[in-house]
Amino acid sequence: MKQNFTVRQGALDGVEAFLSVAQHRSFRRAAAELGVTPSAISQAVRVLEARVGAALFIRTTRSVGLTEAGERFLARAKPAFEELVAAGEVARGLGQRPAGLLRLAVPRAVVPILLEPLIASFSQAYPEVEVEIAASEELIDIAAEGFDAGIRMGQFIAADMVALPLTPPFRLIIVGSPAYFAGRKRPKRTDDLRQHACLRWRRSNGALALWSFNDNGKAIEIAVSGPFIANDFPTMLGAAVEGIGLAQVPEPMAAEGLRAGKLVQVLKPYAPVTPGVFLYYPSRRQIMPKLRAFIDHVKSRPAGRKA
Repeated sequence: MKQNFTVRQGALDGVEAFLSVAQHRSFRRAAAELGVTPSAISQAVRVLEARVGAALFIRTTRSVGLTEAGERFLARAKPAFEELVAAGEVARGLGQRPAGLLRLAVPRAVVPILLEPLIASFSQAYPEVEVEIAASEELIDIAAEGFDAGIRMGQFIAADMVALPLTPPFRLIIVGSPAYFAGRKRPKRTDDLRQHACLRWRRSNGALALWSFNDNGKAIEIAVSGPFIANDFPTMLGAAVEGIGLAQVPEPMAAEGLRAGKLVQVLKPYAPVTPGVFLYYPSRRQIMPKLRAFIDHVKSRPAGRKA
């Protein structure tokens, strides 16, 4: 059977008036402090006493004192109310200037090639903001997990997120090491991958990712097989460099290995273009100053420049 629940209303009504009267031992001085009339203070205290179920003050024509119930209420209510006021001041401060903890959920591959220089310059510009990076391949709900924003490749970002590009679009390319190709024919068509060891990527949902290709303008996906499975691009790329097999990775990640001759690209005409890497967050209306500062910092970079 469904139960009915109600939210208790007015739990703090009259507490500030009570504390002011208790401090000044005067309804008149409490009214002056709070900027209301003495009758308003008296009414607020009466309502509080009715809700508590006990008299909190002893009133005479000459003085105001606390009852035993009032003394006990004061002992517990004063520090609690002061904590509430302090909490409000802290929250107000975070809402008015870039400060506090900025939590970002990012893939491991992004940290060295994109975030490290960006975070360094951001931290210098905004010393009151602490940056926490949770590096994981898992596609999480950033709002539910308490993150301010996330960074992901564009095709993995939900449609209801606000997305800001961090990189231009780039290709997903197939690479292997010269040692791997020693004694092997390089693939010329996607069908040739059946004769090759292909390194696979297991998504956060447990599924093995298909390899994506652009076949004369038509997007196709192919299930590949091979001796090695990883759950992030850096691990797959390292396995490719060691000659274990072929890997499909973002082109910027493989750029250094290609320049150094540690990797060779194959199937170039079939490489698909992805939207790139984006900073994403839930809503423009809910942006705290710390995140707004980070967004502005990202936007301030020269166009086309890597972080």
